[in-house]
Amino acid sequence: MDSSIKKKRARGRLSREMIEDAAFEVIEREGLSGFSMRKLAAALGCEAMSIYHHFPSQAHLYEALVDRQVSTMAIPDGSMPWRESIRLVMQEFRRIATEHPAFAPFLVVYRMNSPPCLAMLNGVIGLFEAGGFGPELSARLFRTASYYLSGAILDETAGYAKGPSAVTTVSEERLAKDFPSVMRAGAYFGTAGFDKTFEIGLDMLLDEMERLREGVSASRSSGKGDCKMTV
Repeated sequence: MDSSIKKKRARGRLSREMIEDAAFEVIEREGLSGFSMRKLAAALGCEAMSIYHHFPSQAHLYEALVDRQVSTMAIPDGSMPWRESIRLVMQEFRRIATEHPAFAPFLVVYRMNSPPCLAMLNGVIGLFEAGGFGPELSARLFRTASYYLSGAILDETAGYAKGPSAVTTVSEERLAKDFPSVMRAGAYFGTAGFDKTFEIGLDMLLDEMERLREGVSASRSSGKGDCKMTV
């Protein structure tokens, strides 16, 4: 049993928070595919039925883990300019997702229908609406931001952060000779470059949002109502 989990167990009875803490630790150690309620019970030094008393199934436990992460997000209150608000909330989601890298692939594809998740979604979509994008554009830009975040988080936690996926790898010598552009780019693909790459993409996304927002404002000023998205 992990010493940190053992110490928590020694302080008192099993609690939901204790189970959640241990679940994150086991998932980070074993991965999503290697996680089981049996392994969690072993880590906690209890019977699996003790866990089921708090969480009827693994799905209920995973929902609680998602709710716990989402509940820590800082959602701007709308007093900031829209661009700063959207930047902050996207940075926040990336932060909570990458705190538990092994759990991140589950988080980013999870359909967030629980009350804490709906509250988060409502708050974020509301930031777009408060920015003057209108109902349709707010919804579409929220989804666009989600696409960017999901791809970035998956790449940072389960992609390049894990190293090569191919069984047949290429030597440094051949890489330099046959694939020089990849060789040069490789210096910027590592984990040390994740933040800068993410911010470049985020700026590009926000710039395009700004362009669309100006189009909405111009359309309203001309009396044509909400503009439609154009390419």
